[in-house]
Amino acid sequence: MLGQRVVTAVILLAVLLGALLLTSQPSILLALLVVAASCALWEWLRLTWPVKPSPGPLACASLFALALCALAFLWLDPSAPEWGLRSREIAHRWLLPVVVALWLTGGLGMVARGHTASRDGAALLSVFGVLALAAAWIALAELFLQRGAWFLVSLLALVWVADIFAYFSGKAFGRHKLAPAISPGKTWEGAVGGVVAAAAWVALSTLWPGSFGAALRDRWSWPATLGIAVGLAALSIVGDLFESLLKRRAGVKDSSNLLPGHGGVYDRVDALLPVAPLAFLLAQAGIR
Repeated sequence: MLGQRVVTAVILLAVLLGALLLTSQPSILLALLVVAASCALWEWLRLTWPVKPSPGPLACASLFALALCALAFLWLDPSAPEWGLRSREIAHRWLLPVVVALWLTGGLGMVARGHTASRDGAALLSVFGVLALAAAWIALAELFLQRGAWFLVSLLALVWVADIFAYFSGKAFGRHKLAPAISPGKTWEGAVGGVVAAAAWVALSTLWPGSFGAALRDRWSWPATLGIAVGLAALSIVGDLFESLLKRRAGVKDSSNLLPGHGGVYDRVDALLPVAPLAFLLAQAGIR
């Protein structure tokens, strides 16, 4: 099982890094993000769809992929019509802030309550899944197009560092359960370790021009930069716990079996979904 996980992880990283390095062909990374977002949406909807079994999740995910492909085509076309540019403005000004607000209220609220036995609100959660995956795709695609590969990698690293150090800190020092009804293995000690490590990564990455940390430092004061890093790392934990809550409600261990040894795509990007749109908004504006 461990060997399978390692092989899958190496392949995924190689594909991601290859797409990121082909900066002259941004369509490759955008296509990869479309595939990942659509698969994650299919998995999300399988957990929340009001009626089971149903072809609804696959149909919605397929339409979602077509919509993202259309957006990618418009945004990459220098002669795109005016309404294509308007779609970009609408996404930045309305969709991303609304989704961030939903994560900070509804998502965090559900995790705090931890009602794993409830099946209420399945339709609303399905709609939220569409909005959340769309916002994450838009944020990641825009950050790559506007800021480049290194910026995107440094942001992804914040989530990865928080996850890795939370795991090892929890293993070494974990005593107090963070959300026992949702994910019994997670502890407060692990969460603190992950948040501290993520803040340290952002502080270190400010030394490298073009990184997410450097962009924050250019727009925000040092205390604000570190506070943002802590907040994003904490939000990544919320995203992880939110998926665990959905799986508990659905009575499944993994969102799917698309990734051997890792479960589903949603299992791999759950922590990133609430972080990406907020990171985009914070990197675009700030005060010193």
